[in-house]
Amino acid sequence: MSLRIHNTLTRGTEPFSPLVPGQVRMYVCGMTVYDLCHLGHARSMVAFDVVQRWLKVSGYQVTYVRNVTDIDDKIIQRALQNGETIRQLTDRMVSALHQDADALGIERPTHEPRATDHVPQMLGLIRQLEQRGLAYLAPNGDVNFAVRKFAGYGRLSGKSLDELRSGERVAVSDGKQDPLDFVLWKAAKPAEPDDAKWSGQTGQADYGMGRPGWHIECSAMGCELLGESFDIHGGGADLQFPHHENEIAQSEGASGQPLARYWMHNGFVRVDNEKMSKSLGNFFTIREVLQKYDAETVRFFIIRAHYRSALNYSDAHLDDARASLKRLYTTLQAVPPEVPVAIDWDHPTALRFKLAMDDDFGTPEAVAALFDLAGEVNRSRSPALAGLMKALGGTLGLLQGDPQAFLQTGVSLDEAAIGALIEQRRAAKVAKNYSEADRIRQQLLSQGIVLKDGPEGTSWTSVE
Repeated sequence: MSLRIHNTLTRGTEPFSPLVPGQVRMYVCGMTVYDLCHLGHARSMVAFDVVQRWLKVSGYQVTYVRNVTDIDDKIIQRALQNGETIRQLTDRMVSALHQDADALGIERPTHEPRATDHVPQMLGLIRQLEQRGLAYLAPNGDVNFAVRKFAGYGRLSGKSLDELRSGERVAVSDGKQDPLDFVLWKAAKPAEPDDAKWSGQTGQADYGMGRPGWHIECSAMGCELLGESFDIHGGGADLQFPHHENEIAQSEGASGQPLARYWMHNGFVRVDNEKMSKSLGNFFTIREVLQKYDAETVRFFIIRAHYRSALNYSDAHLDDARASLKRLYTTLQAVPPEVPVAIDWDHPTALRFKLAMDDDFGTPEAVAALFDLAGEVNRSRSPALAGLMKALGGTLGLLQGDPQAFLQTGVSLDEAAIGALIEQRRAAKVAKNYSEADRIRQQLLSQGIVLKDGPEGTSWTSVE
């Protein structure tokens, strides 16, 4: 079976056929960098990291663009609150984003454009829309997109204009001809800092000092880096409307070409079965989660759920993910794999893994195949199969660490202290003081450390 992808636009799972054979161009909406990345960002970054990894495994040359929104109302407000420039704030947050993404094993995209570096391209696109009668200058100085003049608006979200209009609460006084219209260029306000303003002059048009609206940046950067039409556009389910709907309207309104062939959206993150949000007080940054759990466990927790399903975060689920991942690493520790190993896709378990991933990136079934392979490795003690298991895990960004190091994470004592207690226990056993040896074993166990005696001495792991 060849790769199939669930397309939000058509609401069906379709065979994947790129515009250019052998090449994939993919755009994923990235972060608005006014604060640290949260678990929802991690879910999206990991989901599309897996997508681009599997596309490469499938033999495609991938150009992956993930943008950075570095100008908007929240960024301006936060910079003013902090007493720093917008660039100082966004540079600091982009650096933190990279640190968090690197920790989770997320490969850097091919391009990571920043909105503020592409204002001329946005202005050019706005001018095209105005010339086509799809954009207009409002009395308040904003330039807006005229939604009702774009045929087909609502296709992605599956909503009619009347349905959208009934739920709209935009005030008439904001200068819009229709409440559904959205802003392309925001006129500068006197109270805004100078570094939040750009010249709106482009060609024969001058839209005055201001800054781009949120939606226009992705249309401009996607076109600049991938062309007017490309293969995959992705992001979180919360972006389906209005952001992605508006991107389609802007891009296709300007070019007359379909923006993307396949639209992919990852599911929400829930916390104890409630949607994660700041208002509910159940909001976690990536760094807060990584203070309690190692990065590979967090990645594994995200990957073992299908990217389109809701992901329910709780300590119990992370603990279970940690215990499950330890079982795989325990196998690799017991049977060191052959390195390197080319994946034999004719092996039944490897084929099962591939069929799962080719079915809309079905990571739950792919992970289940890894556990079945671990069972086969434990029975056969085959280094070759262990190597296959590690190689398959690598396509998901998993199982590439040192097994002993992974199994020893999450303990309260440092390695030197543990080694000293192991030596004391060894001396007690030599002296036939078995009660003391048992006491030391129990002391270590109470602190999450399990000892394993073998021909080469005593090793230890953290308890599940």
